Amino acid sequence: MSLFDPGGQGAPTEHSTSEVAFLQALLDAEAGLTRAQAALGLAPASAADAVTAAARADRFDGEDLARRARAGGNPVIPLVADLTAAVPSDCGAYVHRGATSQDVLDTALMLVAARTLHLVDEELASTARELARLTVAHRDTVMPGRTLTQHAVPTTFGLKAAGWRSLVLDARDRLRAVVLPAQLGGAAGTLAAFAAYGSPDPLALVDAYARQVGLSAPVLPWHVLRTPVADLAGALAFAAGALGKVAADVLTLSRTEIGELAEGAGGGSSAMPHKANPVRSTLVAAAARRAPGLAATLYGSLAAEDERAAGAWHAEWATLRELLRLVGGAARDTAELTRALVVRGDVMRAHLELTGGAIVSERIAAELAGAVGRARARDLLAAAAATARESGRPLREVLAAEPALAAADLGALLDPARYPGAAGALVDRALTRT
Repeated sequence: MSLFDPGGQGAPTEHSTSEVAFLQALLDAEAGLTRAQAALGLAPASAADAVTAAARADRFDGEDLARRARAGGNPVIPLVADLTAAVPSDCGAYVHRGATSQDVLDTALMLVAARTLHLVDEELASTARELARLTVAHRDTVMPGRTLTQHAVPTTFGLKAAGWRSLVLDARDRLRAVVLPAQLGGAAGTLAAFAAYGSPDPLALVDAYARQVGLSAPVLPWHVLRTPVADLAGALAFAAGALGKVAADVLTLSRTEIGELAEGAGGGSSAMPHKANPVRSTLVAAAARRAPGLAATLYGSLAAEDERAAGAWHAEWATLRELLRLVGGAARDTAELTRALVVRGDVMRAHLELTGGAIVSERIAAELAGAVGRARARDLLAAAAATARESGRPLREVLAAEPALAAADLGALLDPARYPGAAGALVDRALTRT
């Protein structure tokens, strides 16, 4: 439980990144190693069966392991002692044989990541489906495009939703592309102990171990070659930012004075009964702000000295767990947000008139340019817009007095709905991506 991290509470990834989940991953890594050795004739099958049967998190005291981990600096050392004691005496010698603590802990981190990313992928797929639905439904729903907080030119909500979906799919693809390898190198990454214990081909053992735990086989032991962690950090931080873009837009467009969007199920206020706060967007926005700092810590651990780093490796464990949990919660919240999002097309349409026609000034400038040249057209339109603002008169009325536009159909030219550009075609192209 975390009172100050509501975004992750109740998400499927809360369980996949729990203390119990990490403990089980450590045990799975240990059992996988014994099974790999048995598969190659380096350990009896009875030992593999015994270690696998004993490797259940509910048989171990996680809090006690955490306390004892302080002595050696990591939880694998006390866990190996307890796992050895939990198997028959003739099998104990095959627990952790030839491995170093980092082999087991790194493999466990990758197992937790793999199990968590599977859940994140499902949430991203759900979000992409909802955004595709919104994109289709609002392909031609015209709304103000905003740049630097101000009305720019008309766009469509369909194009905005298509952009959100594109980012979500980018996040999905980046997470799917991350390679999650097992770790096996022994004390200093040379596999020497495995040869000493009778393995004629330690590289074959690495491959067998990867198969047993369901991870990729590494080309080299990566004790201080932290590409897998850095790649994972980058993909997770990108995912948080991509989801944060959706949240940022919803937060802006659901402001009371804008009201173009609304969360279908807002949260209340402890002091103001009238409020329906955009809570899902708020939680996702918070995750997007926290994720880069966590990723920075993991990138910082790339600078790892010698054949095992003192501190850099240790800094990764809780950081990676928090980043996985953070993105998992944000993915769940974004899926819920997009599923219930309320789109107010009538409000969007009304807001197109707030500038009195200035939102299509680009189009008017192009029309004028044909008669008086581009530079003169720009000056004339800037002056007309200023006059409209200062006098409070509609831009249409001011432009009607401009001789260069005497023959133009100002009603059509000033209709924002007739100036969405290629938004519809862009939406159609975006929807071809799966």
